[in-house]
Amino acid sequence: MRPGLRFGAVRAGVRTAVAAGLLVALGTGLPAYAGDPKTGDDTGTGGQPPADPSGNSGANSGDDSGGTSGSGTIGAHIRINQKTTGSSTSTATATFSNANWKPPVCWYEPMYTPDEYEEFIKSSYKGAQEPAASYAKERAEEDYHKGDKGLWWQVQFRNDSYTDACPVTPANWEIWVPPAQPKADPNQLTPEILSGLAYNSTKLPKPPVVLSPSPDRLKVNLDTRVKLDGDFDRVWTTASINYKGVQMAATTVATPVALEVDAGTADADPETCTYDLVKGDKGYTVDSKDAACNITYRRSSGTGTYPFKASITWKVTWTDSADPDGPARQPALPDGLSTYEQNVSVKEIQAVNR
Repeated sequence: MRPGLRFGAVRAGVRTAVAAGLLVALGTGLPAYAGDPKTGDDTGTGGQPPADPSGNSGANSGDDSGGTSGSGTIGAHIRINQKTTGSSTSTATATFSNANWKPPVCWYEPMYTPDEYEEFIKSSYKGAQEPAASYAKERAEEDYHKGDKGLWWQVQFRNDSYTDACPVTPANWEIWVPPAQPKADPNQLTPEILSGLAYNSTKLPKPPVVLSPSPDRLKVNLDTRVKLDGDFDRVWTTASINYKGVQMAATTVATPVALEVDAGTADADPETCTYDLVKGDKGYTVDSKDAACNITYRRSSGTGTYPFKASITWKVTWTDSADPDGPARQPALPDGLSTYEQNVSVKEIQAVNR
């Protein structure tokens, strides 16, 4: 079965698999999870991982997005923790400035000692038909690497939808990883993969924008002053694993660098303004009072409103540790975006004739 196989067809096998843990769906050659999986989405919610004979089921213990719960799990043993230093409680999943960037779809993760793997294969594949029977036989002929130093690593998925191509083939759903591995598998978990999972799980504060005059009292031909209210600072998210002696981590750090506001109408001069954010005692801030660029509405919104929008651009870096102040690593991650929208009313300034 060729790499890059799409996993949409696995859902039918998931519902009919009878063995616990990760199976090969009979007659398809596709691995499947036993029982109905958790509902997954493409924002980082991990699926129900294979059963672990050691007693650690690896099931999701929480929302991996980190923005509301602050922590969670992806895959079997990857922990996600997010730290927000600002006071803003309104968050949204980060939007990537590079539409072509995609988070990791799947990866190999440490799962079993040789003895645990033997137990897993014998219990999960007992009575299995082809091609599952041949898969189990091949592992038995290897004697599960019993007596060797190392671990069996198993494929894990970022979500349960299987709509993205996973480069891991069903013939290698588990791989043997010795301590002195001559050449790592390209899909084996690394800090770089962890950084992608952390970034995909990041939730960013929406811009705490305050307008002056207030949104329901903006005036024609009067500059609109924009401020950020509250403690608005950087956000970092750490993805880490510490299981059976395998320890690694990656931390993505999102720093707010610019605020862009959009008047929501062509009847404004200019339609958009961009301000650099300045680091202050209580985080990053902007006050457009004396800025060269300020939106001025030239026409009343009448009985309706204009859709005013404010967007923060976040510079995102990552380091191969749990320390957000560690040295930045490559390859670089795309900028993040968070957006706030608000309807504003613009009225004519009423003059009094005497």
